Amino acid sequence: MIELTRAPLTGEDHPGSISRVHGTIRMIIPPKKRKGALIILRSMMEQSKLEPGCINCRLYQDVLEERALMLEETWASEKDMERHLSSDKFLAALLVVEMASEFPEIRFNVISHSTGIETIEKARAKPDRPDKTNIISSHQQNEVANEQS
Repeated sequence: MIELTRAPLTGEDHPGSISRVHGTIRMIIPPKKRKGALIILRSMMEQSKLEPGCINCRLYQDVLEERALMLEETWASEKDMERHLSSDKFLAALLVVEMASEFPEIRFNVISHSTGIETIEKARAKPDRPDKTNIISSHQQNEVANEQS
């Protein structure tokens, strides 16, 4: 069973905090270039995690489109993100973008407030749903338990 914790990331729960920046690059990498792209991105990510202001740096594969990779980074401030984007290290990510077979989806979002599981609990706490912590149904829980057996 997964234990969920409440940990506000930014915003009004932390007086004086500054906005974080969340950046994503989603790209379609041809199968023949995938191994090289992963090597380049892994190296860049290891270096990025050591940079001042890097909160996280992750790489995901789309389960419905296996050629799709998404690089996700979260930075403590816009200044930290801009420093990273102008660095020689980030050139590696741009090289992988050039490998993509389609124009990539690139997004940068400034986050001034963030919540966690309490938002789900609040939305599910309706008069007709007395158990506000039950995020998945009993049937779904049984299916998951059976898969793990």
